[in-house]
Amino acid sequence: MTNDKKIPKKPTFLGTNCTPLSPGVMASYPQTRMRRNRQTDWSRRLIKESVLSCDDLIWPIFIKDGENESEDIVSLPGVQRHTIDRAVELAKEACSLGIPVIALFPMIPKYLRSADGSEAWNSDNLICRTTAAIKSAVPGIGILCDVALDPFTSHGHDGLIENGIIINDPTIDALIKQTLAQARAGCDIIAPSDMMDGRIGAIRRALDGEGFDGIQIMAYTAKYASAFYGPFREAVGSSKIFTGNKLTYQMDPANGDEALREAALDIAEGADMVMIKPGMPYLDIIWRIKQTFQMPTFAYQVSGEYAMLTVAAERGCFDGHKVKWESLISFKRAGANGILTYFALEIAKELNE
Repeated sequence: MTNDKKIPKKPTFLGTNCTPLSPGVMASYPQTRMRRNRQTDWSRRLIKESVLSCDDLIWPIFIKDGENESEDIVSLPGVQRHTIDRAVELAKEACSLGIPVIALFPMIPKYLRSADGSEAWNSDNLICRTTAAIKSAVPGIGILCDVALDPFTSHGHDGLIENGIIINDPTIDALIKQTLAQARAGCDIIAPSDMMDGRIGAIRRALDGEGFDGIQIMAYTAKYASAFYGPFREAVGSSKIFTGNKLTYQMDPANGDEALREAALDIAEGADMVMIKPGMPYLDIIWRIKQTFQMPTFAYQVSGEYAMLTVAAERGCFDGHKVKWESLISFKRAGANGILTYFALEIAKELNE
């Protein structure tokens, strides 16, 4: 016998073009009007999904030798190099505005650069002296120190070179010495940006072995071989000495899955946080890493991004104020916990107002 009784189907909710809607969508136009929530300022604020606050900001500061001086960086309009005493005052201002962390990058004079970058682990080098001075004067602000040899080498590469090849393991030995010098100076976050294989685990073991188990590591996990770094290289004095390319250690901009493998390795080796660099061209990578690992994830809005937006605004291409905010909120929407950005100080001032 056959059962002719028809079993009722579950209702399917359709859009205006009779296409199935995602679960939870119960009505279509005119019952649902998406503009209804956008009609007033208070409503837009009430339903806002992504919010930018001072707590999200890390401010990169460039340091130079000397006293009571600041000098413009031509390719980064509005950004300057500062002597240590000026950097201390800037750290005080950043702390008062609620910026949690500043990142220090040195301009090392040519006569202190060498093939092996040994100035990087000089305990009295520019970064160590700056770190110690800021920690003494502003103990409430976090200090992030970049770990890589490119500001200290005579060739501008992040690693040691042998027969024209960047050599991995000897570079790690140099990075460990640099890390420990920065840790002893008072650095709070070690940020290896060199992209050598295995350096996160080696640095973690070295820090723990010297009693610095409380120092955090923010790994430059997905650092791409990008053309957006040009102004930064001028800022740290590497643009005129750098030759060749960094394709053998930085990532191919065409690759996404590779970034997930890099993140998995860094996390397994002891990274506390991961970073994607550059930022806006790699929002998809930020999203994928955050969704996959649920780790504290950061984006670096690099020098080329900042310069591009700033110069275009100066030429009247768009409203620079609005674009600055839109660019930063895109990182939050993609899943970033925080952003390294040269806009940090002015954003913090606006948030405080």
